[in-house]
Amino acid sequence: MYPIILVSNDDGYSAKGIDSLLHFISPVALRHGAKVIVMAPDGPRSGNSSAITHDGPVTLRHLPDHSTGAEMYAVGGTPVDCVKLGLHLLKTRELRPALILSGINHGSNSAVSVTYSGTMGCAIEGAMNGVPSIGFSLLDFRPDADFSGCRDVIADITDRALSCPLPDRICLNVNIPAGCTPEGIKVVRAARGYWTEEYREYTDPLGRPFYWLTGRFHNLEADCEATDEYWLKRGWASVVPIAADMDVDPSVTAAIGDMLL
Repeated sequence: MYPIILVSNDDGYSAKGIDSLLHFISPVALRHGAKVIVMAPDGPRSGNSSAITHDGPVTLRHLPDHSTGAEMYAVGGTPVDCVKLGLHLLKTRELRPALILSGINHGSNSAVSVTYSGTMGCAIEGAMNGVPSIGFSLLDFRPDADFSGCRDVIADITDRALSCPLPDRICLNVNIPAGCTPEGIKVVRAARGYWTEEYREYTDPLGRPFYWLTGRFHNLEADCEATDEYWLKRGWASVVPIAADMDVDPSVTAAIGDMLL
């Protein structure tokens, strides 16, 4: 039986990022004899994190196959709905993906942004289900962003993940600098920081206030070489392993026990 690569994103099936991802992984899938199946939202769903649809139906629409030969579906739901429904439908065919890929996201998911990311919501959902999963993001929010610099990084990481599966319940958050071919890849941790000036206030024609999400990331460790933000600013792609179950080191658990018990 051929291996299956399940692909999703949070920008929608028609986004340039997912089109680029499919072209970049196509030679890798061919080399591994893998079939690519796309289950992507039917429109933009950025910032959905791990949200699921629980108060209404999730729709599914079969699209014409992608120019790379990938089997394409549009899902009326969140990014995580796409992964969950994909796993369900594959199970009914007695199939299971060898790898789940999400992206390429239009914009960074480095540092604490992983918390809000629908792109990484897909990868975390896959890892929770025991499937090796990777989220890819380019540090360029523009709809017509140039993804060409991502090609080698994505092809290399995808090839390695198919050849040597990731540790159980661990997914990868891969961010790639914009406007260049990356110097290389650094496996690091997420930079610590927080968002400031998050909302801008406006007034509508009737004098009522409303707010628009904005903000600026404040990096608490800008000079730390162990972090994704440090290397991204220097033209390197960053890879941050993420624990799907969000557990902590056993020593931290023990310390909390000593404090509370």
